Amino acid sequence: MSELPALVKDLALILIVAGVVTLVFKRLKQPLVLGYIVAGFLVSPHMPYIMSVMDTENVETWANIGVMFLLFSLGLDFSFKKIIKMGASPIIATITIIFCMMTLGVCVGYMFGWRKMDCIFLGGMLAMSSTTIIYKAFDDLGLRQQQFAGMVMSVLILEDILAIVMMVMLSAIASDTGANGGQMINSVLKIGFFLILWFVVGIFLIPMTLRKVRKLINNETLLIVALGLCCLMAFVSTEVGFSSAFGAFVMGSILAETVEAEKIIKLVEPVKNLFGAIFFVSVGMLVDPDILLRYALPIIALVLTILVGQALFGTASFILAGQSLKSAVRCGFSMAQIGEFSFIIASLGLSLGVISPFLYPVVVAVSVITTFLTPYMIRFALPFYAFLEKRLPKKWVLRLNRLATAQTASHTEKSLWNKLLKALALNTTIYTILSIAITTVMFTLIHPMMKRMISVEWVANLITGLLTVSALSPFLRAMIMKKNHSEEFKALWTENRLNRLPLLFTIIVRVAIGVVFIFYICHRLSNFSNAILISLAVAIVAVIILSRTIKHRSIMMERLFILNLRSREIEAQVHGHKRPLYEGHLLDRDIHIADFDVPYNSAWVGKTLMELGLRQQYGVDVSSILRANKRLNIPDGHSIIFPGDRLQVIGSDDQLAVFGRALEEQLAEEDKDIEKREMKLRRMAISGTSMFVGLTLKESGIRDKYNCMVVGLEEGKENLSQVAPDYRFQQGDILWVVGEEEHLKALLN
Repeated sequence: MSELPALVKDLALILIVAGVVTLVFKRLKQPLVLGYIVAGFLVSPHMPYIMSVMDTENVETWANIGVMFLLFSLGLDFSFKKIIKMGASPIIATITIIFCMMTLGVCVGYMFGWRKMDCIFLGGMLAMSSTTIIYKAFDDLGLRQQQFAGMVMSVLILEDILAIVMMVMLSAIASDTGANGGQMINSVLKIGFFLILWFVVGIFLIPMTLRKVRKLINNETLLIVALGLCCLMAFVSTEVGFSSAFGAFVMGSILAETVEAEKIIKLVEPVKNLFGAIFFVSVGMLVDPDILLRYALPIIALVLTILVGQALFGTASFILAGQSLKSAVRCGFSMAQIGEFSFIIASLGLSLGVISPFLYPVVVAVSVITTFLTPYMIRFALPFYAFLEKRLPKKWVLRLNRLATAQTASHTEKSLWNKLLKALALNTTIYTILSIAITTVMFTLIHPMMKRMISVEWVANLITGLLTVSALSPFLRAMIMKKNHSEEFKALWTENRLNRLPLLFTIIVRVAIGVVFIFYICHRLSNFSNAILISLAVAIVAVIILSRTIKHRSIMMERLFILNLRSREIEAQVHGHKRPLYEGHLLDRDIHIADFDVPYNSAWVGKTLMELGLRQQYGVDVSSILRANKRLNIPDGHSIIFPGDRLQVIGSDDQLAVFGRALEEQLAEEDKDIEKREMKLRRMAISGTSMFVGLTLKESGIRDKYNCMVVGLEEGKENLSQVAPDYRFQQGDILWVVGEEEHLKALLN
């Protein structure tokens, strides 16, 4: 028999040890991420008492794949539309927290005399709180449905997004340690350019393709297609100078806008769990006890930096974002830990060879300690708020709370100019990026191909130019004409004559951008003078604006893009998965709506809302019941609760918390004698003294009294005969009966 490859042996060891350790951590109600890290330490060369991994290079390769799939899954849970709808509050809080914590991390690193790159990467690691750990802590403490938890999760989503950008920025800094401000701005612009390009092109092509082949795709092919797209974008991302993880995240965020997103998330989850486990195990393999002992003081200092820094700066950031003092304290204290993204940033630094080897195990140790302290920090938030409320002047507390109320309640309309200029800036940016991409592709791929196919150079240039202008024309027209007939534009034009010149200027600027594109194409492909080229460009732009065909193409492409972008939202509305619109307009700020899933073993199953008396017991109202693909709005008292129902419930934070605990705790008792529930088949002969002689099946009580079922009557045929309802049992009949052992014994005796 051939020798088993070392990688298979290593995987067997990793998965077995990880499985055992995570079971223990599950029993202790600790995050599984910590279990994977402990498992990694146990199978590492630093633990000599048990077997160790032999081929660390292959495990590291698998771990890199794990990072890619982790960020792909993160992208699947992400939505650009959600970020836009969040408003400015989470953005302000996120940026403030990241800036403050990065600054603290860099300062602590310099305090211990560490290298410049160690300090920079350390700052990035300390700025990233753990989405997984905080979500788990909220779930365990029953706080997930409370309003401050929603704010924290919004900030964590934004942190994850900025972590992707930070990784790209750190890679750029690491490639040139002397990077100046200009290079940094260039890197940011490059990220923005490719992010918008990939997202727009992906949203246009991928949902449309999936829609056309939807009838041909089953779960297996959908999984292969999704992972193939993930790997493709990871490859493209590395080719243009970014990390594979960045590309995987972008593809995940594109697929998140498709109708198939929910199904892809479920299909990809086992793959993510497998490779993610290997990644976190590889993190634990880098933990060296000697390094931890040697750097015990920096570890303690970093733990205190995170706890105190997040408690103070986190609270201040949420106050700046418009939260009340109480909510801000609870938000800030909840984020006092680091997790998976810190490991990913650390592994990036190691792979680039720019950070010291000791930094990785130090960060892992800090993460483990702060993770264990997370539930205590969350619980400590309310006592700390009570302490602050007593010590701070009452005027300060009132002003902070009034500021939060004012920011929450203020929904004044933005000025028409703001709306118009923002829309114009967004449209111009997107269409300019698309035009640059198309021009680049045409000159890089199509033009050389035309030169090889056509020997006459001016003919090849002419065909390339016509193809390029034809491809650009819908985008240039949309950039120039879009919003020129919008309500804002018309209102500003008619309200004040002074607005007309600035409005015309916005059109002239966009026309000039279109002329520049056409001029560049003509200049690259011809030797005419600049005056002729400018005149030609202006004429072509005029034709593009006036052409009805190009107008129709432009409108159709934009409608298709919007349809693709909203396809998942439309599907959610059709199937009743989208939250009702009125939840944002509830009059009382303390009242909101939350979703609760009914466990399959809930004691409430089979009961009506009237029998449960939820309003009387918990003070809440059930506004909707979501069952499979149906929504039952405003259910009455006779509506029955079924297993797996999703209840949309209205109430205050406290009422919803009590309701959620009751739903989780009031479960049907488990059957302790499950082994006795086995069904068996027995042969039963009716003798002359049997009590069943002369009785029909119903009169015999075999089903009702003895809880057994007659499956057939043996009459010497190949198959058993069914017992007719009016058939009366006779002496000598042989019945075959199914039931539990105890019930069969009672029947046969």
